[in-house]
Amino acid sequence: MSSDQPVIEVVALSKRYEVYAQPRDRLRQMVMPRLRRLVGAQPTRYFEEFWALRDVAFEVARGETVAIVGQNGSGKSTLLQLVCGTLSPSSGAARVNGRIAALLELGAGFNPEFSGRENVFLSGLLYGLDAARLQARYQEIVDFAEIGDFIDRPVKTYSSGMYVRLAFAVAAHVDADVLVVDEALSVGDVRFTQKCMRFLREFQKRGTLLFVSHDTAAVVGLCSRAVWLDHGTVRMDGAAKETVEAYLAHQHALDRQEQGHSVAVPAAAGVRNAPKQRDPAADDARWASQRPEGVLGRIDYFEFDPDQPAAGFGAGGATITGAAFVDGDGRALTVSLGGEIVELVITAAVHLPLDNLIFGFYFKDRLGQRLFGDNTFTRYLDRPVAAEAGATVEARFQFRMPVLPTGVYSVDLAVASGSQSDHTQQHWLHDGLQLRASDTSMRHGLVGLPMLDITVNCLTP
Repeated sequence: MSSDQPVIEVVALSKRYEVYAQPRDRLRQMVMPRLRRLVGAQPTRYFEEFWALRDVAFEVARGETVAIVGQNGSGKSTLLQLVCGTLSPSSGAARVNGRIAALLELGAGFNPEFSGRENVFLSGLLYGLDAARLQARYQEIVDFAEIGDFIDRPVKTYSSGMYVRLAFAVAAHVDADVLVVDEALSVGDVRFTQKCMRFLREFQKRGTLLFVSHDTAAVVGLCSRAVWLDHGTVRMDGAAKETVEAYLAHQHALDRQEQGHSVAVPAAAGVRNAPKQRDPAADDARWASQRPEGVLGRIDYFEFDPDQPAAGFGAGGATITGAAFVDGDGRALTVSLGGEIVELVITAAVHLPLDNLIFGFYFKDRLGQRLFGDNTFTRYLDRPVAAEAGATVEARFQFRMPVLPTGVYSVDLAVASGSQSDHTQQHWLHDGLQLRASDTSMRHGLVGLPMLDITVNCLTP
């Protein structure tokens, strides 16, 4: 197989189902149209058409990790079943060039009457492994699944977590070129989920992954690209971060429409609390003089731009008009070390009378993974913040800036009204602030904490 040939090719793929109101309509559909044609009458249809997919087309290159996102009922699982060959298309084609392993519906491919051991060999043979290789890998599969003596019990006695453990263990040991995962990691305990994620990250180095999940953080962290399905058609196909953000904005719009509200965000209004212009040379000097011995870190901050193209969503009752990181003296930061106390200041112009205002933020890495964040709801639970139209409201978050690995970071900014569990986003701004970390000694992990002291003591002679 050519290295340039796509591993997965989906061409004008459609899937139609016939939906019958009652069982006897199915029999009528089998008999009556033929009889009516025999007498020269127009055939009658006794079913409703439902198109789960319509003209879906995309390609996945070798080594890519692609997510499929969308609401329940958008056609995600149907698409994966067509790719895996467990469903036949109504039109179009889905081709896979290489061995494929899949985790689709819970326990798909398992015979519930067979034991776990018997299902390991049955599934392995279906994946194309011979009995000798299955026997050689059997203990590795059992060790990975971690289900103990249940391996010799009927699968119908398994919990949902055990199903996933065994299914994933088999799929992980069949030398697949393509791995398809449909929400399987949402079942099971945290430790096993992390174990599976470690496997998936290793698999990414040698194989192709097609991944479906409602966990948008997992999509952004694991996948380089995402395909957004909406009512059976491709709504967007692009970088995972941008696709997920567009999908979340659309979800918010749907929620607002269900409540009978508009979702338009008005143009920024009011007075922006702009960061003061600073002397970069003076900042560099202050950064160098403050750097503790042995600590290597530099974070450059970019100024909030009120004229940036719209990259957010909301009901429009308030608009974020300013944001900045400031030091203890209230001066806007342009450079810092990491590890010092900073304040994130968010300013919003209020356009409509709002009760129970909530400000919040998410600090993200270049892939869009949320590293940390917070909001004002809990702190002001006993004294809710209200504002009249025309007011300018400012929120401040004080924390110690972590030490960051080299890379580009961004901050999502938000202002809402309501409660933690039931609120309306008035304005959510993606990537409202940006930072760049460089010249750092940190090599491992997502964020680092400055060590106050590190010692080694010999406790025995």
